[in-house]
This record gives sequence, C-alpha cells and structure tokens, in this order.
Amino acid sequence: MFRNYLKTSIRNLIRHKGFSFINIAGLTLGLTACLLIGLFVWDENQFDKFIPAGDRVYRIYYQVTGKEGTNYIATTPPTFTTILQQFPEVEQTLRILNSPSKTLFEVGDKHLYEEEGIFAEPSFFDFFPLTLLYGSAAKALESPTSIVISQSLAQKYFKGQNPLGKEIKIEKTLFQVTGVFQTSPKFHLSINYILPLTAGVSEADLQTWEVYSYNNYIKLKKETNVASLETKFQKHTQPFIKDAHLTYLPQFQPLQAIHLYSSSFQYDMAQRGNSTYVKALTIIAIFILLIACFNFVNLATAKSLRRAKEVGIRKTIGASRWQLISQFIGEALLLSFISLIISGFFTFLALPWLNDFTHKQISFNLFANPVILLFLLCLTLVVGILAGFYPALVLAGFQPVKVLKGVAVPAGMPGKIPWLRHGLVVVQFALSVLLIISAIVVINQVNYLHQKDLGFNKEEIMFFPMRGDNLTKNYEAFKQELQQVPGVSAVAIGYGFPGDMFGDGMITVQRNGEQQSLKATQLMVDYDYLKTLGLQLIAGRNFSKKFKTDKDAYILNETAIAQLGFKTPEQALGHTVEWPTWRNPELIKKGQIIGVVKDFHYKSLYEKVEPAALQIYPEAYWKVAVKIKTSAIGTTVSQIEAVWNRFSPDYPIEYNFLDQSFTTMYKAEDNLKSLLWIFTSVTIFVACLGLFGLATYAAERRRKEIGIRKVLGASMNEITFLLSKDFIKLVLIAFLIASPVAWYFMNQWLQDFAYRITISWWIFAIAGLTAVCIALLTVSFQAIKAAVANPVKALRTE
Repeated sequence: MFRNYLKTSIRNLIRHKGFSFINIAGLTLGLTACLLIGLFVWDENQFDKFIPAGDRVYRIYYQVTGKEGTNYIATTPPTFTTILQQFPEVEQTLRILNSPSKTLFEVGDKHLYEEEGIFAEPSFFDFFPLTLLYGSAAKALESPTSIVISQSLAQKYFKGQNPLGKEIKIEKTLFQVTGVFQTSPKFHLSINYILPLTAGVSEADLQTWEVYSYNNYIKLKKETNVASLETKFQKHTQPFIKDAHLTYLPQFQPLQAIHLYSSSFQYDMAQRGNSTYVKALTIIAIFILLIACFNFVNLATAKSLRRAKEVGIRKTIGASRWQLISQFIGEALLLSFISLIISGFFTFLALPWLNDFTHKQISFNLFANPVILLFLLCLTLVVGILAGFYPALVLAGFQPVKVLKGVAVPAGMPGKIPWLRHGLVVVQFALSVLLIISAIVVINQVNYLHQKDLGFNKEEIMFFPMRGDNLTKNYEAFKQELQQVPGVSAVAIGYGFPGDMFGDGMITVQRNGEQQSLKATQLMVDYDYLKTLGLQLIAGRNFSKKFKTDKDAYILNETAIAQLGFKTPEQALGHTVEWPTWRNPELIKKGQIIGVVKDFHYKSLYEKVEPAALQIYPEAYWKVAVKIKTSAIGTTVSQIEAVWNRFSPDYPIEYNFLDQSFTTMYKAEDNLKSLLWIFTSVTIFVACLGLFGLATYAAERRRKEIGIRKVLGASMNEITFLLSKDFIKLVLIAFLIASPVAWYFMNQWLQDFAYRITISWWIFAIAGLTAVCIALLTVSFQAIKAAVANPVKALRTE
C-alpha cells in the first residue's frame, strides 16, 4: 500500500508541475529562512555552555540608581576578598582587568598593536578551562612577567614553533610565554592574551574601594541559595561604597546570561549579543514558516477541484475516507521532505554569507550534530502534517455522486464562505504588513542615527593616542609641527573626544551663597578643542592663552547649566566651579565658568546628553585630534605619520577617523536593517504564493460564471475587478489588524533610544499601499487569464 501511495504521489507531483513547483518553492524558502535564523539563534544561545559548573558561576555588577539609572560591570577590587572571607557559600573568586584597547607587541622585527587582552588572577583557568595547547593551567599566571597567548598570536609571532619560554616585549616590558590557549567562539570573553593581574596593578590598588575598573566573578558551592546570598552581600558591602549622589547595588548575573542579557551594561568587555533581536528573529522565522504552511493549504485547496473526479472514482471503487486522508497527507510529507533537502542545500550555500555578516563561525553539519538532524526531521514531519491535514480533509470529504456529475463541493459545506482560506490570507498579509512597517521604522531610525546633527563636525577628523615618553613630554611641539602640515586645518590634544573614552566626576558650583553639586562628564581639552570639533559657543568665550586664569577655568554644556538651575546660559558666566582632581582628590581645582557650549552628542544616541564640563587639564591628555582638509587626505595622512615618526619612532602610529567611530556604534542596528529587508522580502514573496493559489482557486471555481458574464457582454476590466476586489478586501483587513500591533512593538523598540523618530501616519500609508499593490500584481495575473479565456470552453459542458 505504501508503495502505491508513493507512486501516486509522485505522479501527481509530475502531473501538476506548476502547483508542485510553487508548493516546493514556498516551503523551501520558508524552511531555508527558518534554518538560517535557527542556526544563528542556536549559536547565540551556546555561549559559555562548554564551561563545567557554569551554572554556579556568576558575574557581579552594580545596579546604579540616582540621577542616572544604569548597570556598571566595572566594580571595585576588594569586593571578592570580602566575599571569600565572609561568606562560606562562595567556593572561589576571580578578578579581571581589561587591558588598554591597543597594546604594542614587539618580537624580533615585528612591532604590532594587539587588542583584546586582559589582566587576570591565577584562578582564571579554574573558572574558564580553555584548552591549553602548550603550558600548564595551574602555573601559567603565577609569575608577574608571564603571558598566556592565543593560538593565532602564537602563529603570528612564532610561526609553528613551541612558544613556551619565548619573550615578548609589551609596551617596552619583557614577558615570557607560559601558555598557549585555543580560543573558543562560544566564550563571552574575546581575548588574545592574558597577563597576570599583578603585572597591571599594585597590591595597594587591589585594596581600594574608590576604583571601579574590575570584572569580578564568583563560583558558588552546590545548592547555594543565590537570592539569599545576593541579599546578604548587598547589605555587607553597602558601608564600603560611598557616594553621596548615587546608589551602587551589587547584583549577581548568571554566567550563561552574560552574552545575551548585557546590552545595557556599561564598561563591559564581554562579547555582547542582543536578546531582543534574537527573539525578534525567532518570531520572524516562525512567521515565515507559518506563511509557507498556509500557502500549502491554499494551493492544495485550489488544486482540489482538479482532483475531485479522482476522489470520486476512488471512493466509488471502495477507498475509505481514512485511506484518502493518508494518501494526501503522505503527498504533503513528500513535498515537505523534498523542500527540506533543497532548503538544506540552500542553507549550506548561504551559510558563508551569514558567517561573514554576523562575524561568526556557525557550522551546518547534520551528521556531526544529531540534535539538529533530529530537529529537522521532526520539523519536516510537523510541517507536512500541519500543511496537509486540512487539504486532506477537504479532498476526502468530496461526495462521489456530486463530483462525478461535475459539482465539486465538499461534504457538509455547500454554499458556505471559505472562512479558513480567507483567514489564512488575512494572517499572511497581516504578518507581511507588520514586517513592512517594522522595516520602514527601523530603516528610518537607523538613517536618523547616522544623519542627525550631533552638534559637532565629525567629518575628516583623524585621531590617535599619544605614545612614547618623548611625544608625551613634548606634545606642544608635536602639535605645532602638525599645524604646519599643509593639509591640516586644526589640531587639538585632550582626553574625552566624541565616540571615545570618558571620565566623570562631581563638580560643585557656588550660587547665591549655596553649593550645588552635579555629576558631569569631564572633557579635558586644550585651547583648540572647540575649533577642531566645530563646537558652538552660545554664551561667553573660548579658552585663550591670553588669560592665565583660563588654565583653571571651565566651559559647561547646556545640560549642565540647566541642571544647575540657571535660567539662561549668560546667568552661569562668572560663577565658581570646584572639582576634586583625578590625580589627587584632596586637591581641589577652582575656577570660573567662562563659556557655555551648545549640547553635542559625545556618546551614542541611545543615551541622552549628560552634563559636561570642559577644562584645561594636561595631566590627562592622551589623544590627538587632527582636522584634515577634504583635498588630498592621503597625502596629509602620510605627512602626519612623518611628524609622528620624528617624535615617537619606537611606536607605530595607530589612527582612526571620528566618523568611523560613530558608524561602528550602530553596527547592530545596521545589521538589523539589512536582515529585516531580506526577511520581509522573503515573507512577502511567500505570502504572494499563497495569494496566487487562492486566486487560482477562485478563478477555477467561478469559471462558468465568468463564461456567462462574458457571453452577456462583460468586459475584461469588469471581470478582473470582480475577481480582485475580494482579495483587496482581505489585504485591507490584514492592514487594519497589523497596524496597531506594529505601532505598539516598534514604539517599544524605539524607547531604547534617547533620540528617535516619531512613527508618522505616512509609514502606515506606504505599508498599506505596498501590500495592496503586491496583492493586485499577484491576483491580476490569474484574473486577466480568466478574463481573456474563451467562454465556450467553460460553458460547453452545460
């Protein structure tokens, strides 16, 4: 019997080539999209799963409340000493300090900058047992001059040799290689090298509660009540964390939640995913798969009229209803299996693009991962049964007497409106409209992020850190030589350029005999900072060497002035500001407000502009910004490098452009925009296949009616409108359902941005018109085909 069913199914696929192709194409696209998204989501959820006892490892962060509500990963170093000594539930602790963004490595004649380094305690490999290709994990970080490097660094510097015992000069200090580890793409820390914590900080630094720079981990003993321990720890540490304006509440974050649930954390060195985007892609994958299944139902139902006599004959010669249902579900399973094979091939072809797009190393080997293979087989079975069950019931329900007379009506359904088929079309296009609106909103928001006026000029500004004692001591002479380069229009030296690192601190302003305190970002600038970045003064004046007191003066931004209670920028001028210096908080720097600068976005548009204080503070200078004239940028960069080499020949220059830094900030949003375009297009195309199937069904069902109307004089346009209007109604209903849902979810997404677009009416108008036009193009093909058909062929059986 099975052999007979299989032969019949194959013959039907070949006989109805057009329907078979559309069915397979729809299911293949749906399964391919589902597989690609599924592989990405699977990979995102595998981070840190390889770590033994990972369910007992937690990272500590500070939940900061006050004038700024946020989460700080950077915590104080004594935190874990306290935990280990006071709480028996804690089995082990680990402190990690991030290395500077780029560090100079020197091996032989190679002088290269390396990134992604950390300082860590020896317990690092107890927490995270990375595979060591060389060396002993127990002894790798014992010596303050030891270094453990990644396999890629070992190959780069030592070319296949055993690197143990080899020396690497790092920022002019010698370190000895004591281990080589194999990197894991599923580890939340992306690291290239590990230095002992004692090589980066002193024992005194590890005892202070004033520095928030460390990533701290704990491993708990089995069966520990985490919530209870967290509460006890919060109470125990509060007396040590002193801040008059902000509250720092320690929290425990599970290790396996770090990758996906840390997107809002500041000062985080982890590889961060985005749980919201992962969930959104999962929903899109489900949407596409459902639409593909709905297509199958619509197309199979449309084809049912062509198979009505086959059903009637088979029933007449004794076929039972269950046999017919089994036959048609079997055909659906065969189509689903064929689609799975093709989609697997397409997934294999598309996977390199996905890896390149997401910077991942996702593999698609069904035999190496039996879980994925089992999942795909189950998915095929479920899709086949879900897609084929309703058409099987419809076909098996035909009454032999009626179908053999040419009246193809399912049993018990004469004259009824096909609510299910129409409902499926509404759902399909509701999901399509939802994605169209979402795509338009995301595209406009991303464009807004890239195009919004930031309050400064970020174009053609090259910036780089100062390196080497000679350059650091003679930065003014270095600046003067840069200003002589023909292609340079301005140069500034400081700490705290837009898109870069920042420090903050409390400032106190004397006003009406009272002191007002405010936490402000400290931008350490020189006399040409405002000119180089193109900042706009709205009150007062810029720093000037003509006034000796300007070395102690301050320029505040609009937000700082407003939060201090001044009604106008002019009112703030002349008031005294006090600031505890970074080098020595006991030393108070006191000076007057000489200017107010218009607010500018020195951080991403996720965050509101915060109070900022600009001041002259040479002790913190470490970066140079060079404004380059638009002509001959390449030549100018070469001349800047030549000046650099005269002042700091031992260090290669490593520069970036300011606009690149801001572009990198919104990389995740750019990726989301691209993915939405792709999957929205796939969803619309697959939905159109279903609409095409329903249009085909309608044209066949009304074939004789159309023939009679043509004989009575109906024009082609009238018949086309007759067949199209019902579908347009369905699309409009879908639009009405999808619009409020899309508005709600996209409005929630926009709340993550401090600066965002508004969801205007025209976005919905464009989405609705797009859906209607797509539906008309899809339906009109079948409608025109039916309208131009010879009515004689439709009426000759009457």
